[in-house]
Amino acid sequence: MPITDLSHAVAGSPPSGAVQSDKSAIAQRVIVLLDRLGRLTRELQFADGLNPAQWEALRFLAKANKYSRSPTALADYLGATKGTVSQTLIALESKGLITRCKKTEDRRQVDLCLTDAGQAMLGKDPMQTLEQATLEIADELGSEMVKGLSRLLHDLQTRNQINEFGVCQDCSLFCVNSQAALAALEVKPEAGTCGNTGETIDMAEKTKICVNYKTTN
Repeated sequence: MPITDLSHAVAGSPPSGAVQSDKSAIAQRVIVLLDRLGRLTRELQFADGLNPAQWEALRFLAKANKYSRSPTALADYLGATKGTVSQTLIALESKGLITRCKKTEDRRQVDLCLTDAGQAMLGKDPMQTLEQATLEIADELGSEMVKGLSRLLHDLQTRNQINEFGVCQDCSLFCVNSQAALAALEVKPEAGTCGNTGETIDMAEKTKICVNYKTTN
């Protein structure tokens, strides 16, 4: 009688097919929850005379660095067409929430900036409701939620070749300046250099998101 190899079996462990089925069920549940949360947060953002795209544009401009405050970068971040973003910007400008300025280094490019009214509007951000709900579970699940959702987002962006828009100081192109370089540039010790442009990145800029962000391997 042939001897059956049972070395792979563990007493009490479920069959591999059952494990795969459980994983699939969890994945489907995550998809449903993300979809529901997305729909709910979208509805919340029809507030104070703005729509979801306009709110997201204000948030983006508040946290984007100097390389990213352009209509093209905003369209990339929102996953929207240039025409759609153009209409969003026209609406925000008509409400006095943003301004368009020509960049000093290249007059052909536009720098989008929040006005004081735009900054004040963000104080009414309807997503604060979601923030409060998240704070209630932060101690128990916060770090694991961030890890899991960040990984999911990164995987989807990689598969679909979508820019990540990460924080400048976490970028593989960000270089920490040596003391000699800092002295020559007469900048603060916290500054760094962008490996993409060669320009100095100050403390305020390096904590903002960038359209040129590259993941650190």
